[in-house]
Amino acid sequence: MKQKPTKAALLQSEVKHFDITQPLSWQALVNSMQNTAFQARNLARAANIYEQMLTDKTCSIILCLAGSLISAGMKKIIVDMIENNMIDAIVSTGANIVDQDFFEALGFKHYQGTPHTDDEMLQELAIDRIYDTYINEDDLRICDHTIRDIANQLKPQAYSSREFVYKMGEYLQKHHPKITSIVRSAYTKKLPIFIPAFSDCSAGFGLVMHQMENPHQHVTIDSVKDFRELTQLKIKAGETGLLMMGGGVPKNFAQDIVVAAELLGVEAPLHKYAIQVTVADERDGALSGSTLREACSWGKVAVVYEQMVFCEATIALPVIAGFAYEKGSWKNRQGKQYHAIFTECVSAVSV
Repeated sequence: MKQKPTKAALLQSEVKHFDITQPLSWQALVNSMQNTAFQARNLARAANIYEQMLTDKTCSIILCLAGSLISAGMKKIIVDMIENNMIDAIVSTGANIVDQDFFEALGFKHYQGTPHTDDEMLQELAIDRIYDTYINEDDLRICDHTIRDIANQLKPQAYSSREFVYKMGEYLQKHHPKITSIVRSAYTKKLPIFIPAFSDCSAGFGLVMHQMENPHQHVTIDSVKDFRELTQLKIKAGETGLLMMGGGVPKNFAQDIVVAAELLGVEAPLHKYAIQVTVADERDGALSGSTLREACSWGKVAVVYEQMVFCEATIALPVIAGFAYEKGSWKNRQGKQYHAIFTECVSAVSV
């Protein structure tokens, strides 16, 4: 029978009040949050778990991105994480990687706006709105056409999204080498990016144009190949940690590779570490809000080093990444260059 804790044991860690008069570094901020409660304490624990991932020499880190993070100013954080070997692979929505990062890498911008505006007026002006940010629709069409142009120069066959994003990085390295970009940095670091729902973004518009112009021989995106490749990565990596901003398809895709490996007859360990930052509610049974402990019941995530943080990602990501960067454990990590493990790397002419 499990022994109950004593009253004294339960009442020994006091809440300490946040002191805004003290100068704060990222470490001091997180350390202060550890002594508070609610999502501040959860965020502090998440930051420490991510730091533990970086110090664990057996752990490969997969960053999952959902929502609209690059348009909201999170790009350089992710680029710095790539350049400093703080992550080893990315699983993302197409919006973050294509409509937003690749879009900016072509020289275009996102602009601060307001949700309290006349959206019919914006439509007339060809301005797209993402909550309180604006995008020039004319620029976005150029992004669509650039994706089409890249596809037009590839050998007609089925590609994984990782292969196609790699060619996007090659294009940026050749034509826009000085613009900060997740796609270009991932290309130079040989860090794979997977977009499981690749057509659900500007890439989809570009590939529709490509296929309509080349009805008999054209590029297609094989989502099963995506799943197989990321499963191969899990098998190669062994121990893994998930850092998930938002939920949706990237979250499920990255979690499922443990089960996929088992179906292939490989005993892949559960994801050893897992952090999810979300504002979704778990009570409706939807994926984005489902807890990491629920994922344990499916045989995907271990629950020793897991943390849910119910917080908006543009608040949480700078704290988690800033804390880890300041701690400096990334200085002892080597880039794993997982793109190189795939034997079917891009078979295509140069873009």
